[in-house]
Amino acid sequence: MTKTSPSCGEQKRAAAPTGRLLGLDVGSRRIGIAVSDPLGITAQGLETLERRNKRLDLQFLEQLIQKYEVHEIVVGLPLRMSGAEGAQSEKMLVFADDLRKRFGLPVHLWDERLTSAEANRLLRETELSIGKRAKAVDRMAAVLILQSFMESKR
Repeated sequence: MTKTSPSCGEQKRAAAPTGRLLGLDVGSRRIGIAVSDPLGITAQGLETLERRNKRLDLQFLEQLIQKYEVHEIVVGLPLRMSGAEGAQSEKMLVFADDLRKRFGLPVHLWDERLTSAEANRLLRETELSIGKRAKAVDRMAAVLILQSFMESKR
């Protein structure tokens, strides 16, 4: 019996990291949430979290991390159009640090410039009410952030 080595495609599949990524578009009132498939190829939006307080927000995220067996988190980093950081960026740096401390997972900050505008543009064509569209924009922005991050890693 001869032993054959795996094909190049099989080697790549075997070496591909598995585990879901959680994408977050964090705002002062809501957090848009997306999760990847187990292979880190596509992002799907989850429910939008209406923020109440830090403790409850982190508790909700912890449930999602456990449910989806998340291995990494991607947080949208709001930069100015020039690329400079501002007050909102500072808040996300602190939030990302809180996530690292609480969950012990890698947390990546990812440039989110124009994701909300792109999400709004995509959703404008739908028949959603203004209230539902606001939640959908946050969710769609989280999907765009996560998808962009994953594509950069390929």
